[in-house]
Amino acid sequence: QALAYDRFLAICHPRHYLVIMSPRHCGFLTLVSFLLSLLDSQLHSFMTLNITSFKDVEISNFFCDPSQLLNLSCSNTFSDNIVKYFLGAFYGLFPISGILFSYYKIISSILRIPSLGGKYKAFSTCGSHLAVVCLFLVTASTVYLGSVASHSPRNDVVASLMYTVVTPMLNPFICS
Repeated sequence: QALAYDRFLAICHPRHYLVIMSPRHCGFLTLVSFLLSLLDSQLHSFMTLNITSFKDVEISNFFCDPSQLLNLSCSNTFSDNIVKYFLGAFYGLFPISGILFSYYKIISSILRIPSLGGKYKAFSTCGSHLAVVCLFLVTASTVYLGSVASHSPRNDVVASLMYTVVTPMLNPFICS
């Protein structure tokens, strides 16, 4: 979300970029991101701590994800699943809508650039970021919002590996 906003300002409002992205504003964005992440992790931890007994099943992921632990619970997890899907929708739809709006504005600004070289540079910069964001969102939503009916341990492991290892490894290439 923050990188899409940064690209939006750099391409759509280049003259005002330094004024808008001041250290104070960057600190505020970082603080809001940290607080939302903290809230999400605390809600997941609270849901996991309320589980009283587990099925006799092996966890196929390489880490104990709260959404996977809810699937292993013997107790009724209907309300926890509602909270999980609500959090997934909030933490998924809000950033996706911001990213889509930013890229809509970016693409409309890029199409107004007269030089072909300028268009290529702007599209190549934004294209790699958008590809990694899509990779992250698809794999993370597969793990967090995946249905119990279509549960595949192998797919969960691959998706978990993609969004916890591969996506962060691609970030230095995007930012450089």
